Amino acid sequence: MRSLLAILGLAAMLLTLGPPAVADQNLVGKSAPEIAASEWLNSKPMSLKALKGKVVVVEFWATWCRPCRASIPHLNEMFARYGKKGVAFVSLTDEDPATVQPFAREMGMKYPIGMASKSSEAYDVTGIPFAVIVGKNGKIAWTGHPMDPEMESALQKQVK
Repeated sequence: MRSLLAILGLAAMLLTLGPPAVADQNLVGKSAPEIAASEWLNSKPMSLKALKGKVVVVEFWATWCRPCRASIPHLNEMFARYGKKGVAFVSLTDEDPATVQPFAREMGMKYPIGMASKSSEAYDVTGIPFAVIVGKNGKIAWTGHPMDPEMESALQKQVK
């Protein structure tokens, strides 16, 4: 009986976390698809073409996503630390500015946010939050959940 309760408890916990960060795992080593958004917060419009030669972290998220909300303080910290080292951060959501802007202010999101973006389609994103590290050469160096400890080591490797 305890085993069944433990399994049910674990299942309930996993359901509240939302879908895992998922995309085409064959992206690593390929050229990063271009990004775009209809409107921008905390930045002028951004593109990978304009950021060529920089390490770029692209994150896909939504306001309704609990794991996305949980990763915001971590991304703010990474932005503060790695932004000083020349790493560009771009956070993309398909949601409209009327939804995103008050949420971003409330959550204290410091990094650039692209709204009403369809860029997730080019990356085959099926679960969020999902992050991509694009190397200085424009190729994808890492993909996964933004709070995965491997993200920071992959980012450190790209910054060197």
